[in-house]
Amino acid sequence: MAEKKKTWASWLALLLLAAVTLLVLSPFVIVAINAFKTPADYAAHGPLAFPAAWNTESLTTFWDRVDFTGKLFNSLYISVTVAVVGVLFALLNAFALGIGKVKGRLWFLVLFILANTLPQETLAYPIYYFAKALHIYGNPVSVILVFIVIQGAFGTYLLSSVFSAFPREMIEAAQVDGANKSTLLWKVVAPVSLPTLAVLFTFFFIWTWNEFFLPLILLPSNAAQTVPIAISVTQGQHNMDATMASASALLGLLPCLIFFLFFQRTLTRGVTAGSIK
Repeated sequence: MAEKKKTWASWLALLLLAAVTLLVLSPFVIVAINAFKTPADYAAHGPLAFPAAWNTESLTTFWDRVDFTGKLFNSLYISVTVAVVGVLFALLNAFALGIGKVKGRLWFLVLFILANTLPQETLAYPIYYFAKALHIYGNPVSVILVFIVIQGAFGTYLLSSVFSAFPREMIEAAQVDGANKSTLLWKVVAPVSLPTLAVLFTFFFIWTWNEFFLPLILLPSNAAQTVPIAISVTQGQHNMDATMASASALLGLLPCLIFFLFFQRTLTRGVTAGSIK
């Protein structure tokens, strides 16, 4: 009897989960449907109807209008660079703070926490003049440097907490075998922490990809702009082409979604690694 109740409870939970999943995915489905409509079809049948004929006119028009190939390359270049260098930056900092136990460790962590609590609007003014002073304003390098610091600060705080609980027996055993700090970092700590580093890489990529405010300020040139900025050109002050907006949203979402699905298993392993001995 208890086993039958457990079966019914499992099926009920599965149905509820399926309903919630459909509810969450419904906006994405609506966007995808409207991206393949013509403006006339959208005006005649509304946003919830399937296209009378599947049409890629809005997708190709948006792609050509904003030079989406260039925007896609810019976003990939910035996001991948920030993710790789940001993880490396966080790893080196966290190793010194969490394993090396440097003096003033607590104050360094407080500084990194404060850096993550500052809203981007307060950073815009000094960052703008910083980029001007270094003659990198309008260059993707300016955005890369800023987000390496921002994402690296969060990664340092997170990894420092992880490394502070790193098994001391493993570290002491490596030191007895003659491992120096460089060997300890790259041969012991980094391989064991690889799942956590993979999670940071995934988050850094997605966060950087979706950034809009600072790239809008630092990249005034159309040739250097990113995907989120390109999407904004479909929205006017008094009117908006719904099919074009849907096409832009779909094209902006797909690369990030593909990246997430590609790293889904790695992300799952990283999230669950802390609970498995």
